[in-house]
Amino acid sequence: MSCGASLKREIKLLEAVFPKENERFQLCTANMDELTCKFIGSNNEVFIIHCNFTDSYPSSPPVWFSEADDAVISTVIEQLADVTGSDSLLLRHVKHLVCELCKLHDVNLPSTLPKLEQHLPPESHDEEMLSADEDDAAEDEDDDENHEVDDCLDHYEMEEEPSKMEKDNDEKEIDAENYAVLARLKSNQRKDYLKGSVSGSVGATDRLMKELRDIYRSDSFKKKKMYAVELVNDSLYDWNVKIFTVDSDSPLHADLIQLKEKEGKDHILLNMTFKEHYPYDPPFVRVVWPILTGGYVLGGGAICMELLTKQGWSSAYTIEAVILQIAATLVKGKARIQFGAGKSQYSLVRAQQSFRSLVQIHEKNGWFTPPKEDG
Repeated sequence: MSCGASLKREIKLLEAVFPKENERFQLCTANMDELTCKFIGSNNEVFIIHCNFTDSYPSSPPVWFSEADDAVISTVIEQLADVTGSDSLLLRHVKHLVCELCKLHDVNLPSTLPKLEQHLPPESHDEEMLSADEDDAAEDEDDDENHEVDDCLDHYEMEEEPSKMEKDNDEKEIDAENYAVLARLKSNQRKDYLKGSVSGSVGATDRLMKELRDIYRSDSFKKKKMYAVELVNDSLYDWNVKIFTVDSDSPLHADLIQLKEKEGKDHILLNMTFKEHYPYDPPFVRVVWPILTGGYVLGGGAICMELLTKQGWSSAYTIEAVILQIAATLVKGKARIQFGAGKSQYSLVRAQQSFRSLVQIHEKNGWFTPPKEDG
């Protein structure tokens, strides 16, 4: 689990070094989950850059991304994967981000940057520490093994103070039933690690936990009940999503009312599966039930939307945003429920096959219509 006190200190320092009136780099918003900053280029172009913190920070690095279509921004963000360190990792990342952006945009460094640098230990700090301890190699080896186990377990077990803070917030904002799901997932992750049967990746697991927690707090989920989420066999990587609400003026809305009268069900069931490279790869999404015509739904239940492909996907997209966009796309594509259709028309294998064919066609010919967000 991330060291809450350490992260708070880093954020507080960044707020002081890069205030909102800084001439080159500004920290716009920041909390224990994410921060948003602004870089101002040579011609006063404004670039917004985001950062998410995983539950295991600083053991796992922050996740940086930008919605700006700028090659320089993308290049520098990719470089951050090589910026490591056992302490002050956020500060190291921000320093590299600021220095490289200023260099590549050919602008002066912020005048406040030295205030950040004076709080960073020398980059050779880790090597010097290792060199100083060479005389105690045997003892250090045992200590390293113990620390490695502790660090890995930290991913599945929160420190006392952050745990209490997060628990208090979650209990206030999340229903008891859903809070129990989060607690069970955390417990299962720890057990899987101890058994050596961990699935997925640390980065994907942390992001999915954050996405699920945010959904449980969302008004669209809690109050408006526009959709529901169930994890298949308690797997963070396999979600069933029930869409209850679509545009009330649409034929699909009328079909859902009729569906409830006929079959007692009033939703469209989607399945979303995630791989270990999420959030850098999109989830695979398919319609499971009922059988639909139109709505950009392909054979097997796959959905024709560019944002669900690697070409159109961004790690900035939240799962809730994807769910709501799919609901809107079904309506825009004039989806209708095919009453009386055989359930065998939809399957995972058929959906994957039709989606692969779709991607190949669009990669060759481009995405023309409908617009990007609709596939």
